[in-house]
Amino acid sequence: MLMSCAAGPAGSGGSPSRDLHSYANSAQTRVTHVALDLEVDFGERRLSGTCTLDVDGQDGDLVLDTRDLTIASVDVSDDDGQSFREAGFDVGPADPVLGAPLRIQRGAAGKVRVAYSTDPGAGGIQWLAPRHTAGRKHPFLYSQSQAIQARTWIPLQDSPEVRVTYSARVRTPPELVAVMSAEMLSGTARTGEYEFRMPIAIPSYLIALAVGDLEFAATGERTGVYAEPGVIEAAAREFEDTEAMMQAVEELYGPYRWGRYDLLVLPPAFPFGGMENPRLTFVSPTVIAGDKSLVSLIAHELAHSWSGNLVTNSTWRDFWLNEGFTTYLESRIQEEVYGPERSTMEVSLEVEALEDELPSMDPADQVLHVDLAGRDPDEGVTEVPYVKGSMFLRTLEHAVGREAFDSFLRDYFEEFAFRSLTTEEFEVYLDSELLSSHPQARQSISVKEWLYEPGLPDNRHVPVSAALDVAEEAARGWADGTLAVGDLDTEGWTTQHWQQFVRTMPEALEAERLADLDRAFGFTDAGNAEILTDWLKLTVSNQYAPADEALENFLVSVGRRKFLRPLYDELMTTEAGRKRAAEIYSKARPGYHPLAIQTFDGLVGWAQPAEE
Repeated sequence: MLMSCAAGPAGSGGSPSRDLHSYANSAQTRVTHVALDLEVDFGERRLSGTCTLDVDGQDGDLVLDTRDLTIASVDVSDDDGQSFREAGFDVGPADPVLGAPLRIQRGAAGKVRVAYSTDPGAGGIQWLAPRHTAGRKHPFLYSQSQAIQARTWIPLQDSPEVRVTYSARVRTPPELVAVMSAEMLSGTARTGEYEFRMPIAIPSYLIALAVGDLEFAATGERTGVYAEPGVIEAAAREFEDTEAMMQAVEELYGPYRWGRYDLLVLPPAFPFGGMENPRLTFVSPTVIAGDKSLVSLIAHELAHSWSGNLVTNSTWRDFWLNEGFTTYLESRIQEEVYGPERSTMEVSLEVEALEDELPSMDPADQVLHVDLAGRDPDEGVTEVPYVKGSMFLRTLEHAVGREAFDSFLRDYFEEFAFRSLTTEEFEVYLDSELLSSHPQARQSISVKEWLYEPGLPDNRHVPVSAALDVAEEAARGWADGTLAVGDLDTEGWTTQHWQQFVRTMPEALEAERLADLDRAFGFTDAGNAEILTDWLKLTVSNQYAPADEALENFLVSVGRRKFLRPLYDELMTTEAGRKRAAEIYSKARPGYHPLAIQTFDGLVGWAQPAEE
């Protein structure tokens, strides 16, 4: 039976709440520090070693979250680690989503040491063969702990309500480099042993590890990028504005509190655009377009250093507090660094994506404070927490004025720094610290409608992009025959213009008309993943054969779910498409992350071969 975790005073906003996705008894006994000592075995695809936990709270048993871990032994220490004695433990029944509770007979011991190893198929770890990396010479390993995957490679209290400091010693093959979401104490010399320290308490989902053939390039005094040798130069050029982004956020919302901000470019299998691990954001190579047109993702992950990492959602049903705030901050960073027109275009495209997604969603999932009881929290990762959440904040800003809203946000980040809070706590703070002094906004904005009801309120504020109108008009003019390809004035168009142009196309187009566009603009050979995805979706719906090879190459080489989902969805709409999807998926699946496999096995109807 799933146990609940009530929020205690440390690491929470202070009011009781239930984290339905954790077995941990952190209301009674709370882990405060995690010390890892791990061996990386690429041959066996295992991490093995020890996890030593500092524990504070009531005497008695300690309950941790685990999933598919092999627990070899558990010891406890009564003298701050000077000596250890064997402790009794029990691994409870496993739930397919939550894993299994590890109950340890701790007594009054202040330290608990667990010797363990991970499963080769651990959901929070991807082991990549050399052929799935950029260099194709060395294997690669990276973790993805959000939302509840940290428990697949560390036995700990896997809840965003619980914040811990951590340290680590990681042993690797000598030709590889290990990096973590922490200060690197040992340097990058390839010694086969690396040490790390994170002295700031963070939630478990931000503990991260990667091991590969990595080089480093600085992009500023506090910023830099790690990547494979063949990628490092392009990555450093693409992300050279990171320091300027940091300065923009600091000017708006207060100091950056994490020391350094580096980026790690992962192999293409990474299922997300980015992951905001503190001090070391993990990034998909699909962001490298060659013209900085997709670096809004870097702005987004950087913004998490304030909204998410600094102030954290207390449970996963409060996920919008991380992502809605971050999406809003992302647009403000883009505005400061690249100008309001580009920011407005990106916001407009986000809103269109949300409006396209809403009709197909269950009304219960259109709510910011979404109910995830009995569900994988990954099911809450839709456009709603990101775009509806940021739209709510933008509507507040419009109602009270930018100066007042920025002041409110600065105070909010200061008030809740290094804490976790719930939606209800935010609602109280919003009313007392902002709306109480702006009675007209308080009357015109129904906060409860935004937070607890489906759909989008009628009085939402959405900026309008005149620049995107140009692309939309061009697409409509070409589609109705008013304009020939040669008549289209696309000089100066950005990625966002091209996205709007392709998305505005009619669903049904003859092959020759698509070929006409392809010859003129080279869509099938586009190096920009955003544009290529929109184009390939259009070619699938119209069975445009010249793009078939590009479609397969893209689906096999890229693991980012944002791009995979619309293409597989489109393929699955016809019998021929379903057959094609199955053929491509059988080739692509070995290089996909476990989270992507979890998403697409059911969609494609994957039948696992007997020998797998």
